Amino acid sequence: MDPLKLINNNGIVHIVGAGPGDPDLLTVRALRLIQQADVIVYDRLIGPEILDYARPDSRKIFVGKKKDAHAVPQTGINALLVREAQLGRTVVRLKGGDPFIFGRGGEELEYLQRAGIRTTVVPGITAATGCAAASGIPLTHRDHAGAVTFVTGHAAAGNDGPDWTALAQSRQTLVFYMAVSTAGVTADRLIKNGLDPATPAAIIENGTLPSQRTVTGSLSELEAMIRNNGITGPALAVIGSVAALADARPLTREAIAV
Repeated sequence: MDPLKLINNNGIVHIVGAGPGDPDLLTVRALRLIQQADVIVYDRLIGPEILDYARPDSRKIFVGKKKDAHAVPQTGINALLVREAQLGRTVVRLKGGDPFIFGRGGEELEYLQRAGIRTTVVPGITAATGCAAASGIPLTHRDHAGAVTFVTGHAAAGNDGPDWTALAQSRQTLVFYMAVSTAGVTADRLIKNGLDPATPAAIIENGTLPSQRTVTGSLSELEAMIRNNGITGPALAVIGSVAALADARPLTREAIAV
């Protein structure tokens, strides 16, 4: 049998963004779908508080990834989603942040569509916007930055990475995802391509969660900021003059309770 042949037309996969971590930042639609799902296929950064919203009888399948350690390879995740939908189940593919920002959501959507699976996409608050807001950093600001660029930190170590000359231009904010292991290379390439070493920088670890930490300094200190503060991730780096506006105190749920 063709593994992509549809068996049951009632199955559906919802590719859902869970936001940056705080369950209060789920969208209403994401919450509703989590509560309705037969199967939840979830990533590493999905906290237990979010999974607690699921039906008690739903099946929860962990497929999380971290550097050099994938619980399930991407090909296996794709096949799993198709198989569960073919059996007529309502599947939520739950991803941290927004599924289309460094979340491989686009790849999974393409695969599911080729397989003839009904699919929807639910956007989420991406890590960049959520973590920056929780740290008091406006990613754009009339006095500081007229543009913001999201970059994967993994690209810093390869030869096919971003246009570093373009990234080093002033009056923009740079947000590097998965920034911990390549922070030194990132800073070095930006400085070599013309960005002032004194440019403000912030590292945000566990953004939006009670354990959030925000460490600030300059671009030239980026690697030392991570090393000296024992930051292991998940963390992202914000580089640009807006980083100087960071509030190092975590924005706790208690502080915003009404």
